[in-house]
Amino acid sequence: MNDVILLWDSPLLFEKLFVEYGLNCSRALSPSLGTPYLPACKFIILPTGFANKQYTKTGTWLEHGKQFLEKFVTKGGTLLVFSPLIPEYEYEWLPFSLKYVMEENSCTPQPLGEHSAQKLVKNIVFPLGCDGYFAETDADVALQDNIGRPIMVVKEIGDGMIVATTIHELPSAEFFECMCACTKKGKA
Repeated sequence: MNDVILLWDSPLLFEKLFVEYGLNCSRALSPSLGTPYLPACKFIILPTGFANKQYTKTGTWLEHGKQFLEKFVTKGGTLLVFSPLIPEYEYEWLPFSLKYVMEENSCTPQPLGEHSAQKLVKNIVFPLGCDGYFAETDADVALQDNIGRPIMVVKEIGDGMIVATTIHELPSAEFFECMCACTKKGKA
């Protein structure tokens, strides 16, 4: 079983990070969601820019994979979603309400409560880059920017969770250690 599947259609620098962390990582095309061609994994990650057609075609297939992604999370997987990198975006393929507004800024994240997903920014030097905020959500806000706008939300569904963020930084090793410990089955 892979630890991480990156939904993307070309090589990414992101992949080297997982090698450094000792995680098995594969890249898959978004049309493979829900097919036998997608290997089992603990994490599915949508990198920054997934909805921007200048970078990738990944976003065009997410609506088709909606049921699969919800089932993956319900069974114990973690879905980590970065920013779409377009002016405004509504995540209609997620099983909760989430709307994004692009606005580049640097900030010092402010935690709301305690959640293991907040470890995404552990040991990262602040201020950090954000490329927007969430204008609307019914998920739990884990981090907000300096003026109180959500920049990380978490929605627990069944045995797994969805983490969405506008933080434009590579996740920390502690984040993946903690998320691997939290993952129950996570079979795609």
